[in-house]
Amino acid sequence: MSVLRRGSTSPRGAATVVHTEASPYGSRRLVVETDDTVTAAYLKDSRDAVIGAVWIAGHRVAPSELDRSRLDAGRPPALPASHVRHPGGRASLEAETLEVVWFEEGDGVALLDSGEPLCVIPGWSDMARGIPGYSQEVIEQSPFAFPLDDEIKEFGPRIERAREHWSRCRTEGSWADFQQSVLGHLLQRLGPGGHYWHDVGRQLPGGRGGALPTVGVSERPARGDREFTVLSTVGMSRQRMPTVELYEDDVAPHGRIELAVATSLPSQRAGSIFPWLSQYPWRSVTWFAAGDVVKWYHESHTFPLSNGASPWEGVLLLEDPSRLDGPAAPGLSGLQVGGDPVRWLWLVPISGEEHRYAKSEGSDALVRRLAEQGRSWIVT
Repeated sequence: MSVLRRGSTSPRGAATVVHTEASPYGSRRLVVETDDTVTAAYLKDSRDAVIGAVWIAGHRVAPSELDRSRLDAGRPPALPASHVRHPGGRASLEAETLEVVWFEEGDGVALLDSGEPLCVIPGWSDMARGIPGYSQEVIEQSPFAFPLDDEIKEFGPRIERAREHWSRCRTEGSWADFQQSVLGHLLQRLGPGGHYWHDVGRQLPGGRGGALPTVGVSERPARGDREFTVLSTVGMSRQRMPTVELYEDDVAPHGRIELAVATSLPSQRAGSIFPWLSQYPWRSVTWFAAGDVVKWYHESHTFPLSNGASPWEGVLLLEDPSRLDGPAAPGLSGLQVGGDPVRWLWLVPISGEEHRYAKSEGSDALVRRLAEQGRSWIVT
């Protein structure tokens, strides 16, 4: 997985890149830089803005107090001897011994040296709020790094789980096994399948397709006891969504989802909603929860769930469609991935005004209003 690049020769004191790698989802990039005095790591977004950072190591004798001259010059500081494990300085890092391990969610990353954790920049690292990453070389907390030893009991197992996750993803037949488990679950809940669209993420506009996660769409046509077709994603639940841990103490019940839409529209047309939504959490580094509203990225007349009469501009995500009008929804619970339950969120199209109303008054208020209007959860 690693893409390692030696820093090019540069004037003494100028920063060189020791190591850089993009996340498997393409939304984050880790850059490790050194100027022969200090090595630091930066977690950047797709626009190259620094999201998180951490001081990794000093390579000279540590000063007795923080070297502010480097800060004034826009460089990572030489931390004082009282804050570092090796006040005499440690050897420079060698690119060949470094390994990047991205967390399953793609919002955090660990850097290992010869297999040992060197630093971690978790998803909650935020330099704008003064929250750095964690460094093995640091023994006292500072605005530039927290001691990794303080959290290694949490990060150690998480790094190993992440390595196992990416190893499984690279194993031949792993995707087919996962795919069949989800399709088998849908068969039990919704009956025989119709058409199946492979890797819909490749249809993303602007040439962004092809990045992980791999997601397909399964069609379950109308049948005797159901007058509508159900289209469901297959693949979103293979990995947890980013940033859930910022909002929920227990990630497991919230981290894995699939999306579904019940519709009488032509399946090809309705299913074209999923290339946009299926990679949205990992592309935008966010998560989907019941009650979320998501605005369409383009002009309203291009919205896939529009029927020509309604100016839909986004979707409401419902875990319990019975809150709106319409027939009883099929139950899709019961699937587990990695020990976590998978939740299905149903798409209900909404107007631009309804999206703004939900943002202002809350999604529960919007659901109540739609219910009072007799809005159905079936898309027609």
